[in-house]
Amino acid sequence: MSQTLQETLFRLSTLDRDVLSIAWLSLRVSLTAVGIGLLLGIPLGSLIAVARFPGRGAVVGLLNAFMGLPPVIVGLVLYLLLSRSGPLGALGLLFTPAAMVAAQALLATPLVAALTRQVIADAEAHLGEQLRSLRLSAPRRAGVLIYDARFSLFTAALAAFGRAISEIGAVLVVGGNIDGHTRTMTTAISLETQKGDLSLALALGAVLMALVLAVNAVAAILRSHAAKAYG
Repeated sequence: MSQTLQETLFRLSTLDRDVLSIAWLSLRVSLTAVGIGLLLGIPLGSLIAVARFPGRGAVVGLLNAFMGLPPVIVGLVLYLLLSRSGPLGALGLLFTPAAMVAAQALLATPLVAALTRQVIADAEAHLGEQLRSLRLSAPRRAGVLIYDARFSLFTAALAAFGRAISEIGAVLVVGGNIDGHTRTMTTAISLETQKGDLSLALALGAVLMALVLAVNAVAAILRSHAAKAYG
């Protein structure tokens, strides 16, 4: 067993309260951001899927492009908005967990919306004609299709969580990586790697992977139970 691996296992066995605090902050920020992304992205993606309007193709293309928003650019824009000289500077949100939630939500929302649009478009291919025959409005058709495809939308939620929890560029810019305040798992891993403490960086990486796997496992269990409950 290599020395680095031995040191990593030792660090994992002696993780202190500070690491647990960092892990909890990472999870709290990411889950909050994903929640916001779902609240905004699912209705948006659904309406784009069922509505017909001029320029719809361009909107879909723009939405797909936003899925690949560079995190550093998102962080920079938020930094300019939240800095003291920015239009939202009076809120005092820069270098706070709230700013990190906003950054992750901006990255998660287009992803959720684009994936939702595809899921709802597929569902409409089967039910759309029947719903239109009932003379339902676009928002009502979207609501029915969201309910019909609710289990498939778990994929969008998990994809958004994966992007949020692994984010580093935007949260580093707007959060500042302040010890005990805005330091997340990803920024801590980056810091320890730059310092040359690879064993601690690997140990933190193992904790991050454990968090991701745990959330995915819980989501899979909830989806399975829900599917059985609703037949």
